[in-house]
Amino acid sequence: MKTAVIILNWNGQKLLEQFLPSIVKYSSEDIAIYVADNASTDNSIQFVKDNFPTIKIVLNKENGGYAKGYNDALQHITADIYCLINSDIEVTKNWLPPILNIFEQEENTAIIQPKILDFKEKNKFEYAGAAGGFIDFFGYPYCRGRVFNNLESDKGQYDLTSDIFWASGACFFIRSTVFHQLGGFDEDYFAHQEEIDLCWRAQNEGFSVKYVGNSAVYHVGGATLQESNPRKTYLNFRNSLLTILKNVPSKNLFLVIFTRLILDGIAGLKFALELRPIHTWSVLKAHLSFYKNLYKFFKKRKQIQRKSNYSIHTSVVWQHFVLQKKKFNSLK
Repeated sequence: MKTAVIILNWNGQKLLEQFLPSIVKYSSEDIAIYVADNASTDNSIQFVKDNFPTIKIVLNKENGGYAKGYNDALQHITADIYCLINSDIEVTKNWLPPILNIFEQEENTAIIQPKILDFKEKNKFEYAGAAGGFIDFFGYPYCRGRVFNNLESDKGQYDLTSDIFWASGACFFIRSTVFHQLGGFDEDYFAHQEEIDLCWRAQNEGFSVKYVGNSAVYHVGGATLQESNPRKTYLNFRNSLLTILKNVPSKNLFLVIFTRLILDGIAGLKFALELRPIHTWSVLKAHLSFYKNLYKFFKKRKQIQRKSNYSIHTSVVWQHFVLQKKKFNSLK
């Protein structure tokens, strides 16, 4: 299979300087490496041309975020497997073969992520994906190795290959045929949680999403948008609601959205009590944008609902905050 590793870049020269060498070093010569640039204004593309002449460059006309950035770039890249990888990831010696072997052996597996560890604390799982993503009844994403902000140490407890609900966009492998069949990422997301929506839609079509634990990468996290950035708060709250509206079956939709709006309100109040009013405003803006997009996303859900894959009954909020269950293996 022909594989392409694609790094989305926006004004990331320092990150490319730090992390491109490991990708080049630990990717065999038959792997094509691309930098897809989202209309950067720094010197990052000239840096790549000067220092990594074998890396191919795709120039996007605008900064469309993660979703549109990859959609635009992948129109110009021919491969059987796309590896979409953040510019703030350090890969390891054996990161590609275990994943590509699964694709070779399992035709129905469409999307895979490796083990994602914290670049700053390499014995710990990293927030954005950890050991594979799941979603609870109310649409809250969580991971093996990461429940809300509680991060586990890697002790080999998630080393086996397993089915997951969503794969992290930080290091996201997908068959090109499936990516294009599904129409790529939903560009209305801009960034954050578009990979959850894509994985949900892939499963609706009968494909599997997998985690491969004997492949590992190290992720800095928050290199593009820090956790403290109100823009990140806005996108996470808004896009989570849009994913629910788009994908949750009609019989559960009102209950799930009504409950989420209440819980989001509580989160906004918590931000205010923590003297972070700008994040409270971000939650409010997220809700206003959600209402603005109601009609548009109701139209999108029409195609999806005939095949919706949703048989989840867990409330991770209840188990984590009320029952004080901090680790994935303690959830029911």
